[in-house]
Amino acid sequence: MNQNINLRNPFTQTPLQEQAEGLTENGTVVFPYKNGAYRLVEDDNYTQNFGYQWNKFAETQIDQAQKNQQLSLRRVFAVTGWDKQDLQDKNILEVGSGAGRFSQVILDHTKATLYSVDYSNAVEANFKNNGHHNGRFHLYQASVYDMPFEKGQFDKVFCFGVIQHTPDVQKTVQSLISMAKPGAEVIVDFYCVNGWWTKVQAKYIFRPITKKWSNEKLLKKIEKNVDWMISATTFFNKIGIGRFVNRFIPICDIKGTLPQGISKKELREWCILDTFDMFSPEYDQPQKVSTVKRWFEENGMEKVWGGTIKFDNSTAYVVKGIKKS
Repeated sequence: MNQNINLRNPFTQTPLQEQAEGLTENGTVVFPYKNGAYRLVEDDNYTQNFGYQWNKFAETQIDQAQKNQQLSLRRVFAVTGWDKQDLQDKNILEVGSGAGRFSQVILDHTKATLYSVDYSNAVEANFKNNGHHNGRFHLYQASVYDMPFEKGQFDKVFCFGVIQHTPDVQKTVQSLISMAKPGAEVIVDFYCVNGWWTKVQAKYIFRPITKKWSNEKLLKKIEKNVDWMISATTFFNKIGIGRFVNRFIPICDIKGTLPQGISKKELREWCILDTFDMFSPEYDQPQKVSTVKRWFEENGMEKVWGGTIKFDNSTAYVVKGIKKS
C-alpha cells in the first residue's frame, strides 16, 4: 500500500491536514476547499487565461469525451514509458493539470494515487472531469513554487507542456525535482528552442500585443478568423509550401500538432483552443533540451535523458531522470 503524503504549509512550514472544509492547521482552516480543490492562491494571477480557457473548453482534450480517440492516453505512456502495473499504489505528482486530460489517464488507467496541482482555477474543470475518483485524487490550486507538500515524498513527478509558461523556468524545474523521493522519476516535456528561427513565427510576433488583450477579446478575434486560417493553412500544406508560409499565419500548427481524422466541427474547436493557448499566456519561454538536462543534473538527478519522442503526428521534447539516493 502507498503511504499518505504529508502536507505542509509552504509559507510557514507548519503541518497541514485535509478536512472537508479545507486544509487546516491545528483545527483552523488556512486554505479553503472550493469546487473540488484546496485553494492556496487567488484566481487573479498570471495563469488566469488558462483558467478561462480550460473552463470554457473543459472537455475538448479529454479522452472520455472525444469518441475514445485516446490521444492523451497515448501521449502519457509514449512520453513516460511507464508500465501501468508498476504504478499501482504509487503516489504521483502532476503539476499544471489544466482541465485534467492527463489526470484522467492516470486515474482511469492505473491504480496510482494522484496529487494534482494547477495555479489557475482550471482545477474546477479538472474536478468536473475526474472528481468521481474518490480517495485516489487530491486536487490543489497552488503555485509550482509553493506546493503544500513535504519535500521528497513522491514516487513519480510529471509536468507536461507547462514549464515554459512559468516566470522562472529553472526554479520551476528545481521545485519539481524537490518533490521527488530518492530513486523517484521526474519527467517534463516542453516547448523547445531549435534555433534562431524558432521565434520567427506569428506566435512570437503577435504575442506582445495579444497577451494584453482580455480573454474575451482574444477569443472573439480567433473565432472570427479561424475558418479562413484553416482553409489557408490547409491549402498551403497541399501545395507543399505550408512549412514555410503557415508559420506566419496566426493559427496553431494543424498538421503537426492536432489529432487526425476528426470532424470539421471538432477541428475548428481544437484550432480555437490551441490558438488561444498560443496567444494568451503571460509567459512563453521555450528551452533547449540541453539546458533542461543540465538543470536536472545540477539538482541531484542521475540517468538523465533528453531528446524527442514521437507519437501520433506529434513530437514531444522531453527530459527525464532519477533522483539520486
